[in-house]
This record gives sequence, structure tokens and C-alpha cells, in this order.
Amino acid sequence: MVFDFKKEYKEWYPTKKTPEIVTIPKRNFIAFSGQGDPNVLNGEYQKGIPLLYALMYTIKMSKNTSTKIPGYFDFVVPPLEGFWWQKGIKGVDITKKEDFNFISFIPLPDFVTEEVVQWAKNVATEKKKMDFSKINYMTYNEGKCVQCLHVGPFNTEIETVNKMHDFMTEKGFSLDISETRYHHEIYLGDVRKSAPEKLKTIIRHPIK
Repeated sequence: MVFDFKKEYKEWYPTKKTPEIVTIPKRNFIAFSGQGDPNVLNGEYQKGIPLLYALMYTIKMSKNTSTKIPGYFDFVVPPLEGFWWQKGIKGVDITKKEDFNFISFIPLPDFVTEEVVQWAKNVATEKKKMDFSKINYMTYNEGKCVQCLHVGPFNTEIETVNKMHDFMTEKGFSLDISETRYHHEIYLGDVRKSAPEKLKTIIRHPIK
């Protein structure tokens, strides 16, 4: 059976537009960081995303090569995720996209080590003739958060964020966005192929 993150960790991928409290453990990712408007053609964000997927599929399809990764099991490539922040703001100001800093990442199956990621970078560099030097292995412990599924354009996320913050306050928590804890988005489906009103994004905010 092919391992599917969304099925195995249902608590991380809510399907209802209802806020909830969740504790996310330490996990491993492949990631790259950058700055600027994610909508800019050939900007840092748009150039980096294909690199993440190229490495994930290099690892996934290693089953068809002579390379046998210890502990390998087949898996569905998980959804793309991202941390977003702007200096001096707790949260994000979507009217100033040019000020965004971001870390974009994809979760890794447990068998994928830093050495496996380096192997995948070497293989993908040779095969695709692309520069993977900005893609890194990352470990992050997110901790306690409030999260909610947002359906609709990114520009209307504030409606869901306000609902999340009201919920966390009712439950006795406060927002804990900082220099090490971020506004977090998880993208369900393909943004390039979905109508804005049908986009599904999980929004997650750190709390204490």
C-alpha cells in the first residue's frame, strides 16, 4: 500500500472549515527560502517550487533504479507548504506581497535522511541540468497551533484567520507568531489549475 500523509495524519489536514487546536511534532522537510511577491513570474518563489517537486519525485521513483534506499516505502508526494512573514508584522499583510519572506517546503517520509536528500540532489542535477543548491534538508518542531481550512482566494484569508483567532481566545490561548514561529499555509490541490474560489488552503498559526 502506498503511504499517504493526508490519510495517515488526518489531524494535520483538516477537511472542515472549523478551527481546531493541534500539536504538530518535529518533522523533516526539503525546503528553500526567499523573499518577494510569490506571484512574480520567474521570481524566487516560482523558480524554487519545481525544484522541490523534482527532488521528491527523484526520491519516490528511486524504486525503479538500482539505488536501494534503506527503509524505503512508496508514498504519495505530500502537499506543498509554506511559512510566510513580513518584518514588523505579526501575521501577513497581503497588500504588501513584495515584502514577503518565505520558507517553502514539502514533508519527507521518515526513511529520508539528509544523506538521501543529497543523493537526490546529485541525481536530479545530473538528469535535469538544474541548480538544486538552494534546496536544503530542514527539521522543524512546530508545536501547538490553531488551524483551519480556508476555501477561496488567498486575498480573503483574513476571514478565516479572524475566525481562528476568536476560537483560540475562547480556548484560553494567545497568538505566538515570532521570529521562529510563523504564519503557515498548506496548499491542497494545484493552485495553477484551480479557480480562485475553489482553492483549498490550510492556515495554521502558532499559539501559547
